[in-house]
Amino acid sequence: MDAAGTRARLIDAAIKLFGQHSFAGTSLQMIADELGLTKAAIYYHFRSREQLLTGVVEPIFRHLGTVVEAAEGLRGVPARADAMLCGYAEMAVRHRALVSVLGGDPSVIRQLRTQPGWAELIERQMRLLADVEPGPGGLVKAAVVVGGIAGAVGPAWITIDDQDLLGHLVETGRRTLGLRAPRRSPTTDSTKGTR
Repeated sequence: MDAAGTRARLIDAAIKLFGQHSFAGTSLQMIADELGLTKAAIYYHFRSREQLLTGVVEPIFRHLGTVVEAAEGLRGVPARADAMLCGYAEMAVRHRALVSVLGGDPSVIRQLRTQPGWAELIERQMRLLADVEPGPGGLVKAAVVVGGIAGAVGPAWITIDDQDLLGHLVETGRRTLGLRAPRRSPTTDSTKGTR
């Protein structure tokens, strides 16, 4: 297998084991054993567990950055909050296992706080959501939405398909934040189903 394929397998195994044992409870040796590799093979790609975690979260960091930038470019607090909510929910559904690990493992959160840019990105995300209500109430609502979405995408007992889950997450998030669903334009409605 090529280096990129091995790196991808390492990341997948890390996500699985982080979910089972937590980040703090997973060693590089455990990941090597899971894949039938030596620790030296892991060190070729990642010098430490922390470096592996950075590799694991990098796609989410990129995706979240894109969502935050797009939301910040919109006019009006409700439009920005709704774009942030929808983008975050879509990202969480797309990366269910990883978002569940990130949101539920305190050792991951502690480690991520040391990553350059991560804390600032989360601050921007939270501000976009919290601005719907001035003061502490907005911050609480933002935290409930972000934590609730992260918590809802992981449990195995939520067996609905991704599209339905996304719809429920967005609807619940809008209710929590006090947002209305965007209106559909007559043009969009009249052309629905046509080519």
